Amino acid sequence: MANPRASILSFGYGKRSFDECLALLQRHGVQYVIDVRSTPWSRFKPEFSRETLDARLRSGGLRYVFMGAELGGRPDDPTCYDEDGRVDYLACRERRSFQQGIERLLRASESGHRVAIMCSEGRPEDCHRAKLVASVLCERGVEVQHIDECNELRSHDEILARLHRGQLDFPGIYDAEKLHKSRGRYMQAARS
Repeated sequence: MANPRASILSFGYGKRSFDECLALLQRHGVQYVIDVRSTPWSRFKPEFSRETLDARLRSGGLRYVFMGAELGGRPDDPTCYDEDGRVDYLACRERRSFQQGIERLLRASESGHRVAIMCSEGRPEDCHRAKLVASVLCERGVEVQHIDECNELRSHDEILARLHRGQLDFPGIYDAEKLHKSRGRYMQAARS
C-alpha cells in the first residue's frame, strides 16, 4: 500500500501555451513531469513534442520523463482493444509494463518528489490519465489531484462525478463504459 500522504498531480496542456503550463507547474511545486502520451509529439503544438518539451522543461527547472510506453492510453498490445477498436482500460491494467509504470510513479511520489502526470487533453475526464492511471493510483492509496481546464485543482472523485454528470452515487446511473473504455476507436476492429 502506498504512503497515504503521497500525492500526484494530473494535467493536460489542452489549449494552454507552454509558458502557461510551466507557470502552473512551478506554482504547484512540480519537480517531475511524467508524459503518459502514447505518442509524445504534437503536430498542432510542437512545443509539446518530446525533445522540445524536455529541453524547455529543463530550462524551467523541471525534469521530463517519458512513460507513454508503460502508461499510455493507446498501447501496442492488441489484447488491450475491444472488438470495436476502443481501448479497454481494464485489460491495460493487467499488462506487466503498466504495473511496472505504476510502481515507478509510486516510488517517485513516496520518495517526496512532486510528480505530475501529463497528457494532451485539458479536461481530465476526457483522458486516460484520469480513467486509467489516476484510478489505479487512487486504488493504491495515492491522492491524485487533477488540474482541470480552468486551472482549478479537483479531486479524483470530483473528476469521476464530472464524467458521470454528478450522478456517481446513484445505482443504475453509473456507466462503466465511460470509465473503462476510450472514447475513440484506435485499432481497426478485428474481423473473423
